[in-house]
Amino acid sequence: MISPTVSAAARRLHDDALVCDLTFPFTDYGRTELKYRMLERMAASGFDYVSLTVAGDWTSLEATMHAIARERAYFLARPEQYVLVEAAADIEHAKATGKLAIGLHFQGTNPVGYDVAMVEPFYKLGIRHMLMAYNLKTPVGDGCQEATDDGLSRFGRSLVDAMNRVGMWVDVAHTGHRTSMDVFAHSDRPVIISHANARALCEHTRNIRDDQIKACAKSGGVIGVIAFGPVLGPDEVPIIELMARHIDHMCQLVGARHVGLALDLIYDQNVQNTRIWNPYAHPRPVKDIAPEELVLLTEALIKRGYAEADIRGILGGNWLRIAREIWK
Repeated sequence: MISPTVSAAARRLHDDALVCDLTFPFTDYGRTELKYRMLERMAASGFDYVSLTVAGDWTSLEATMHAIARERAYFLARPEQYVLVEAAADIEHAKATGKLAIGLHFQGTNPVGYDVAMVEPFYKLGIRHMLMAYNLKTPVGDGCQEATDDGLSRFGRSLVDAMNRVGMWVDVAHTGHRTSMDVFAHSDRPVIISHANARALCEHTRNIRDDQIKACAKSGGVIGVIAFGPVLGPDEVPIIELMARHIDHMCQLVGARHVGLALDLIYDQNVQNTRIWNPYAHPRPVKDIAPEELVLLTEALIKRGYAEADIRGILGGNWLRIAREIWK
């Protein structure tokens, strides 16, 4: 795909800025060659760090370990293209050397079973964030698609403590309202919402309320805005415009230093996610952006009058800041 035409100022800023995407679903669905091809396109489009979903609440411990081993082997075998991230400095090194930094995460906590001791080995294997619940009730708490809105369990509290201790980001994307608010209150480290949009602008159960946005910012965390049609708004409005609206809303509430990106890109539109807890039921292919189009968001933020420092933070600098602060 040809990169879109933008102003010289937007192109220069976008190319120079650190660009981070906190959520790229990478579990086994669709055509394998397309997901790796998407990463190549992201690297060619100026992305510097991408965090891959390698397991979730639907994944057993055995399947999780195989997935981690498989992806680590793939990226470690290609040092000329990729840097598998352990520390925040690895992201900066990747950008300086023209490579794509790769992080790993779980969309859910079920891979740990009931054993908080699993947090440290997962961290050492490269898992840098783990969200509390994927849509449904788990031993930790309720997901955002659950019929109830119960809070963080005792086990959940011990899990948050373990994540704080080893330096793993605690993530409340996909998590129920009360559980997420309990996590903000309990954690002694910044809590992130890796990928979610503002419910005030798009009434969807996957989106977050203003009190969650404020609580995340109060904790020192960052929220990643999604480039994904069902959680953005009306289909007739261009995605870049909708993303800019969600960014504006969050920045007005809590300031630009607490806003980032987590595009949730779809690498195979031919695959329908048929899990019963899928919150994205949609009768037609889901609107998304191509990685080559992200520069249009930089242009949109410039036109809205955002300061260059704030745009750099939103594109990726804010994620790097809290990586330096929390990862060990």
